[in-house]
Amino acid sequence: MSLHPVLSSVTDRIIERSRPWRSAYLARLDSALHDGVQRTALSCTNLAHGFAAFPVNDKLALRQTRLPSVAIISSYNDMLSAHQPFERFPQLIKEAARAAGGVAQFAGGVPAMCDGVTQGQPGMELSLFSRDAIAMSTAIALSHNMFDAVVYLGVCDKIVPGLLIGALHFGHLPAVFIPAGPMTSGMSNSEKARVRQKYAKGEIGRAELLEAESQSYHGAGTCTFYGTANSNQMLMEVMGLHLPGAAFITPNTPLRDALTAAAATRAVQIATHTPQYTPVGRLVDEKSIVNAIIALLATGGSTNHTLHLVAIAKAAGIVIDWNDFNALSAVIPLLTRIYPNGDADVNHFHAAGGTGFVIRELLDAGLLHEDVTTIMGNSLRAHCREPFLREGAVVWQDAPAVSADTTVVRSAAEPFSADGGLRLLDGNLGRAVIKVSAVKPEYRFVEAPAIVFDSQDAFMKAYKAGELNRSFVAVVRFQGPRANGMPELHALTPALANLQDAGFHVALVTDGRMSGASGKVPAAIHVSPEVLAGGPLGRVRDGDMIRLDAENGVLQALVPDLEWAAREHATADLRSNQVGMGRDIFAMFRATVSAAEEGATTFDLPPILPTVEKVTV
Repeated sequence: MSLHPVLSSVTDRIIERSRPWRSAYLARLDSALHDGVQRTALSCTNLAHGFAAFPVNDKLALRQTRLPSVAIISSYNDMLSAHQPFERFPQLIKEAARAAGGVAQFAGGVPAMCDGVTQGQPGMELSLFSRDAIAMSTAIALSHNMFDAVVYLGVCDKIVPGLLIGALHFGHLPAVFIPAGPMTSGMSNSEKARVRQKYAKGEIGRAELLEAESQSYHGAGTCTFYGTANSNQMLMEVMGLHLPGAAFITPNTPLRDALTAAAATRAVQIATHTPQYTPVGRLVDEKSIVNAIIALLATGGSTNHTLHLVAIAKAAGIVIDWNDFNALSAVIPLLTRIYPNGDADVNHFHAAGGTGFVIRELLDAGLLHEDVTTIMGNSLRAHCREPFLREGAVVWQDAPAVSADTTVVRSAAEPFSADGGLRLLDGNLGRAVIKVSAVKPEYRFVEAPAIVFDSQDAFMKAYKAGELNRSFVAVVRFQGPRANGMPELHALTPALANLQDAGFHVALVTDGRMSGASGKVPAAIHVSPEVLAGGPLGRVRDGDMIRLDAENGVLQALVPDLEWAAREHATADLRSNQVGMGRDIFAMFRATVSAAEEGATTFDLPPILPTVEKVTV
C-alpha cells in the first residue's frame, strides 16, 4: 500500500526543516572515519594502554589492527530489576564476538536510576537530568577511539534515550541495542492499581500494600506494564536498533542468551570497514524518527517520549516538535491495549502477536516508512518477524498473521481507535500533551475550578485532610526542569483516581511529568513554557475555571483577557521565590533550555556553526 499522505507530508516537512543541521551532522560523521579500523589512528602508546589488560589472544587481535573491536556499554546494576540480568551479558558478548571474527571490550558503564524507587521521593529530581549524564557517560566511554562498533545494554526510562543520544554523538560507529527483557507476569497491573487506591483511601495498611507490590515486582526483568521502559523497547524495535522481536523475551532463558550472542555477532558484521557497515548516525534519519513517533502513537506509549524523541532527533541533526506528534496522531490508529491502556501486560502482548505483528500491520497500511536502514539491512520488513530457538541457535519466522488475542492487539483494519494515544493541548495556559489512550471518552472534557499547589506534597496533604472531595482541576506548578528537574508526579495518580471514581470531575495540569504508567485521570502535562521560565500557569489562582478539552485540544483558563494580562506582572515575585529550589549540583542542567520547551514551542533554531553541538545537546 502507498504511504499515507499525512505521513509523507510530515516527513517531508521534517526533512526540509532539518536540512542544514542534518547536513552538518553527516559531514561530521564522514570526517570521523579514516582508513583501517578505528584504533589505527592511535599512537603506539595510546594503543598499548588500550589493550594492556586484555587476554593474550584478544591482545594479539588488537595489535594486528585488522579485526573489528566492539565496545560494550552497560547500565548494569544490582538494584534495577530490569538491569540486573546484564551482569552476565558481557561474557556472552565477548565469546560471540570472538566466534564472529572480532573482539569485544567492556568500554564503560553508565548510571542507571530507577524511577519506580524514586517516585514521590526527592530522588526524582535527578531523573530527567540523568538522561544527559548517561549520554555524557556514553560519550566518555567511546572517546578512546578504540572501537569499530558498539553494543548498548539498557532498558529503562531515561537510560535508553541517554545511551542513544550518546551513541549519536559517535554516529560513525554502528550500534546494536540489547535489552534484558521483562520479568514474568506477577499480580495483574489492574489489581495492583486497585490495591494502591485502597491504600490511598486508608482502607488497608502498609503491610498489605507492600505484599501486593512485591507480588507485582517479584523478579529479574523489566516491570511488565507499558510505561517508558517498555515504550523504549518498542521504539528500538521499530527504529531497527534491536534484532527483530528481541524486546520482550524474558531474562535468564536460553532464547534471551542466544539473542544476546546473536546481537554481538551482528555488531561484528556491521562494524566499520566491513561490507555491511551501518553507522548509527545514518540509520537514525528523518524517516526512522517518524517511524518511532508512529510506533509510540499506535501502541499508546509513554508521554516521556514527547521529550526524549525531540532530544534524540536533535542529537542526529533532526528537528521535530509536538506539532509533528499531533499531526501524526490524527491518522495513526491505536493497535494495542496494554496496561495502563488495558488489562494486559507486555508478556501478554508478546504472546498475542508482539512487535513484529504491529510493525507489519502498520507497514501494510502505509503507516510506516519501509525504506529505512536497520541493523538487519535496508528494509523495515525484516523486523516483521519473531525469534525462536532451534538447536541452540536463533531463527526467525514471520509474525503471526492474525492476533492471538484481539483484546490486546488488533489489526490496522480493526483498531481500538482510529487515532493515536497522544494529543497536543493549546490555549492561554501554554502548550501541553495528554495521553488519551488510557482515559475513557467521558473523562476527556473537564471544566472545573482550579486548586493551585506548588508541590505534590501539598496536594497529598490536602487530599488526606479530606479537602478535595469535589470537582476541581489540580494545578501543580514549579515542577519543570528549571525548577526542580521535572520529576514525575505518578504518586498523585491513586488519589486522583479515587476522586474520579467517587464521581467528581477531576484533572491535573502541570509543568511537570507523569509516569508512563499513569492512566485513567486526564492530565495535561509538560505545560510549556514552565512557570519558572515565565509560563502562564503561574497566573492561575484558586477558583479560576479551567477547561481541559482533550478531544478538541484546548487548555484554557476562563479568565477575562484584561485580568489575565494584568496577572503577568504579579507573578514575577512568585517566580523569584522559587529560584534555586533544586539541588545545587544540578544547577548547570537547570540553566539550559529544557527538551520540553524545545519540543513544545515553535522553532528558534541555533546557528548551524559553530557546528551542530548546540543542536545535539
